[in-house]
Amino acid sequence: MNKGGAEQEGHTSKQVENIVLVGRTGNGKSATGNSLIGKMVFVSKAHASGVTMKCQTHEAVTKDGHIINVIDTPGLFDIALSAEFISKEIVRCLTLAEGGIHAVILVLSARTRMTQEEESTLSTLQALFGSQILAYVIVVFTGGDVLEENNETLEEYLGRDCPAFIREVIKLSGNRMVLFDNRTHDEGKKAEQVHKLLSLVDKIQKTHHGEAYTDDMYHEIKAEQHKLLKKHEELQSKNHPPDLVSLMKDKLQASYQEKMDQMSSTMGKKLKIALEEQDNMPSALSATVGFQPDGMPTVSLAVPIMSRRGGGCSIL
Repeated sequence: MNKGGAEQEGHTSKQVENIVLVGRTGNGKSATGNSLIGKMVFVSKAHASGVTMKCQTHEAVTKDGHIINVIDTPGLFDIALSAEFISKEIVRCLTLAEGGIHAVILVLSARTRMTQEEESTLSTLQALFGSQILAYVIVVFTGGDVLEENNETLEEYLGRDCPAFIREVIKLSGNRMVLFDNRTHDEGKKAEQVHKLLSLVDKIQKTHHGEAYTDDMYHEIKAEQHKLLKKHEELQSKNHPPDLVSLMKDKLQASYQEKMDQMSSTMGKKLKIALEEQDNMPSALSATVGFQPDGMPTVSLAVPIMSRRGGGCSIL
């Protein structure tokens, strides 16, 4: 695993924390992002006919001093989206995460049944972000209002015929999970659930000595961005006619975009391979846990795609 960012003693208010929201369309990613930011900045499915189809980012300072950069992604586990589209948006996501990823929020819903897309969660996340990304994952269950209406805790909900892959996700992400009610008007409840989530982000940061998660793809993207910036600076330092400067900038941008497209293509191929491997996996999820010399855990996963469209963990 590669890490980025300056090493710090825990959290400081000056550090911008990049929080990436992932999950199936309709699970409440955008609504959770709005809860984190404290206002409606991401358009959620409940408020519009359109849903998130491009990575979007918004920054905010929370009441307890966190500076967060929340990145909302398309439905990365939606079967309707192509591997090419998903990989292109993940490359864009990585360009928005300056300094690396401090936490990945996997958004699941307590309102609906788990689907085929979500059963490929673990291997999809690893194909997109790298094999060690689970060390930065926090699971958020939306639909807290429905559980409250049923007088049921999150633990009770998960204890009822919960699919094995959900239990495995929670286990491999260090049991980091939070129940969210994105519909509440109770300001105290809003603040409490955001505080719980950001406390888990802080724990991740302390575990990794303040270092954000990055992978080889991230470093390649940043290297290309740095090259583009340097070339722009060199171009500006020369006394070229404005028309020539504009033409050369266009060429530089085209070359940069070509490199980004090549990276997207590489990631798309990895994702396709991961999805094809899932089709040939056994019906039971298995995980092999090991340790690196520095004590960091490693996980080898076999995550099936079930033939059924729904599973347990449903309150409906």
